[in-house]
Amino acid sequence: MSDYLTSGEGASNPGYLVLLRHGQTAWSVTGQYTGRTDVPLNVEGRRQALDGGDRLRKAFPNGFGHGHVFCSPLHRAAETAQLAGYSDFERLDDLMEWDYGPAEGHRREEVSAALGHEWCVWDEGPEKLPASLKGDWTCTIDEGRTVNVHNGDGETVEQAAARARRVIDKVEPLILAGHNVLFVAHAHILRIVTSQWLGVDPREGRLLRFDTAHYSVLGYYKNDRVIEHWND
Repeated sequence: MSDYLTSGEGASNPGYLVLLRHGQTAWSVTGQYTGRTDVPLNVEGRRQALDGGDRLRKAFPNGFGHGHVFCSPLHRAAETAQLAGYSDFERLDDLMEWDYGPAEGHRREEVSAALGHEWCVWDEGPEKLPASLKGDWTCTIDEGRTVNVHNGDGETVEQAAARARRVIDKVEPLILAGHNVLFVAHAHILRIVTSQWLGVDPREGRLLRFDTAHYSVLGYYKNDRVIEHWND
């Protein structure tokens, strides 16, 4: 592990923006789009969250100060933060996952079949999906639990990127003051946050693999925003 990851909080140099993806859920196993549906962690996801916290503490032994941890309000993210050892967090709605709208709860091949051609959320978003996919329904997941699914209109990638820029604007003064900041959230929105940190098209987030309960680090190099470390 690079020495820069163990630098102290509040140093004269800028701090880091650390991104932690939530642990595994039943739908991350099955490949169902999981945006706003409040799917909880499964047993493996809870184990992953504990392990992810251990790895993150080795990289950042000084932790994250009060007011420097921000979390999606969805249960899978909040539980990950708690199990990882970062229970002192502020919930931010802007860190919720991309709203997949009609695709919510479906697999990519199901959405493509309903649309009539191969569909990719990064290319087309949910906004042109057929009305036949919309509606409210209940789904049984692992351990006998059920979740309520809402298939609404969803949001464009540009709308998700606007949320990402808002959370960056919120925490950048802390980072520039030398503090490390932690976001605990979801794969797509964290990849979009990364694209906006880098100042590129949000669709470029598709190029960044981000596994469950893994963390990544964003920072500065010669005044440019960069990726310091990815998917550990």
